[in-house]
Amino acid sequence: MPLSRSELSHRFAQRRASPRLVALHRALSRLKSTITVLHTGAHPDDEQNAMLAFMRFGLGMRTIIGCSTRGEGGQNTLGPERSGALGVVRTRELEEAAQVIDADVVWFGFGPSDPVHDFGFSKNGHDTLERWQHDLIVERMVLAYRSEKPDIVIPTFLDVPGQHGHHRAMTMAAEEAIALAADDSAFPEHFAQGLAPWTVTKYYLPAWSGGGSTYDDEVPPPAETVKFVAADTDFATGVPFDEIGEWSRLYHASQGMGRWPENPQTEWPLHLRVGPADSGAIIDNLPSCLADIAPGLAPADAAISKAIAAFPNIDEVVAPLALALEIIEAQLDAIPAEHVHRIETMIADLEAAMLATTGVDCVAALDRPLVSQGQAIDLTLTLRGVPDDVAIDLILPDGVSIIAQSPGRYTLEVAPDAPITEPFTQSFSASGANGDACVILTLAIAGRSISRAFGLERPLTIVPAASVSLSPRAVLVATGVPFSDVSVEARIEGAASHLSLSHADGVEFAPTKEGFNLSSAGLPAGRYTLDALLDEAPAFTASAIDYAHIGKNVFLAPARMDILALDLALPKDRRVGYVGGGADNVSLWLKRMGFEVTELDALALSEDLSGFPAIVVGIFAFGLRPDLAASTTALHAYVEAGGNLVTLYHRPWDGWTPDVVPPRFLKIGQPSLRWRVTNPQAPVEIVAANNRVLAGPNPITTRDFDGWNKERGLYFAAEWDEAYTPLLSMSDKGESALAGALLTAEIGKGRHTHTSLVLHHQLDHLVPGAFRIMANLVAGGRM
Repeated sequence: MPLSRSELSHRFAQRRASPRLVALHRALSRLKSTITVLHTGAHPDDEQNAMLAFMRFGLGMRTIIGCSTRGEGGQNTLGPERSGALGVVRTRELEEAAQVIDADVVWFGFGPSDPVHDFGFSKNGHDTLERWQHDLIVERMVLAYRSEKPDIVIPTFLDVPGQHGHHRAMTMAAEEAIALAADDSAFPEHFAQGLAPWTVTKYYLPAWSGGGSTYDDEVPPPAETVKFVAADTDFATGVPFDEIGEWSRLYHASQGMGRWPENPQTEWPLHLRVGPADSGAIIDNLPSCLADIAPGLAPADAAISKAIAAFPNIDEVVAPLALALEIIEAQLDAIPAEHVHRIETMIADLEAAMLATTGVDCVAALDRPLVSQGQAIDLTLTLRGVPDDVAIDLILPDGVSIIAQSPGRYTLEVAPDAPITEPFTQSFSASGANGDACVILTLAIAGRSISRAFGLERPLTIVPAASVSLSPRAVLVATGVPFSDVSVEARIEGAASHLSLSHADGVEFAPTKEGFNLSSAGLPAGRYTLDALLDEAPAFTASAIDYAHIGKNVFLAPARMDILALDLALPKDRRVGYVGGGADNVSLWLKRMGFEVTELDALALSEDLSGFPAIVVGIFAFGLRPDLAASTTALHAYVEAGGNLVTLYHRPWDGWTPDVVPPRFLKIGQPSLRWRVTNPQAPVEIVAANNRVLAGPNPITTRDFDGWNKERGLYFAAEWDEAYTPLLSMSDKGESALAGALLTAEIGKGRHTHTSLVLHHQLDHLVPGAFRIMANLVAGGRM
């Protein structure tokens, strides 16, 4: 089967990024140091990519990114993925970003169902550790210290007021875990896994502020005690390490990361918090070369230096590498126990460098990225530069076997009961094979038998034999009103013969040709969940995730149908124009509420807008829609002539120019930590209850803020024209009240309302009050 354009582009991009000589130099650079650095953070994209690029490529250190969450509680500027699906996106983004800078990854949190997950913004480290189960996150970090054996640990952010609570929690946990990792009485269950206590020699804090557009460190950073200085550019590519860091950060596309470094950063100051004092270099008091481990290994250092100096003359590289291996193997009995791991890593890296000199090339690709239980899939193996006597071994996960084989092609069969692939793995190796399947090549080089595992181009992902997609997944009904016409389409993928639903009081289920029909004599207010069953077993919905930078992935979630019964009044004229940027589902919910929604494209925005009593602008849209940004004059005229414009929350950099975008001056506050309320249950005061926007068609009270999820809102307005009236006041505990969550202004004959409440998120989570508030914003005081 020929590759799709996107898969072909991905393959060529990967190969262009690592031509033979660059790959060889990268392999040789690993031999320059025996030091391991662990860089800890809370979310994918927290890492200091440029610094890691310099440490790995410039200094030869082994680098590891330790991340506590999958970022599933964050935003997504690419598409509709939220929660677990967003966690899959951001997990893959960090893996691809780490690949660019040759960093390994260890995870301390395993997805949204794990206690250690991204539950949204936090302002307090202690509260975050409590939510994560303090002992659990610390134990996982101790396990990482003992298994990965870092000499140096560097957290990404400081534990200071004004910083994200998740960041603060990770810095606190990283330091606490140091003493426990060295304590032979702490977490003794690790020793049954073959691990031993490990002493992290140095713990550095960043000697720079973590402030900016989002955070606002209240205290200055600690004093610099040592500094990384990248005096030269990367030898293999000739570009600054800061640019390589941005190559890496570009993969965090869901967060809008990646920039052109006009003035590349070349220095990273650090503050030594734990460990022996430096004498001017970060490698002080550390075994940075083989001779520091055992004096008899000094000749191996010399041989490695000779091999590196010979680059790019490949023929002159192999012999000194082979000599270094011989010297090391002759000295194995002299290696102190605490350094055996360094020698094992060095041997593996020397063999990898020798393999890189041969130009051996292996591409193992499946004919599709996903395979269901009980199905077959083809794997194509393309080998170049390998000798005729190469040994090829295909390693497969449980439940997968080879049923047919021909030169360069394998047909694999997945058993009906093969384990489903877990999307949230616990680690990632930049230089090794990832996933449950790989190809191992064994060949002779300079008289040695060397084996290397090559991962599949895209990992083998096994999904359930059958899944079901329900559309819609949630419906709104009026409280106490009978209904019999709620039709749900059920699309079954795979082998299943019978679909049913679990029982919910007051709801009747009747199968139809397309799916099923729901009816009721009337439901009390509340949420009713019906789980889908396939052949009487709990069913899953497989959500496809397909982006060029991370490839095709899938997120499995329990298949279920939700019914929300609520009291909801709508204005008489229900026409709405919606301008979305693809970052929310508000248009969908407006339709389900009963509004007549028209999606406004560039052409529609350039035409007469007066036919819409209300126009709603989705989150981030001014930053995502150039046609919308070009239509501000028309929108202002629309409001002046009597239209009702509603803008949902935007960040300052989303094209929101305070005196240009809104009809009257309205400035969004930053850093966002100062202009958000993170507690979803924070008390809300209604300060303008008689304002027409709150008065109807649904009388809004504080009860409409019950049961909110994740947070109240963010990027609140900080300053505004006197035409605007603030309708609400709220704050997190111990902080001053914020009035910029919901502002409305009568302008000319019309109205502009701007809200920083996360209504889009509350609608997705079926919070009743969010629907009532949204209906009122669209009504704009009209009944």
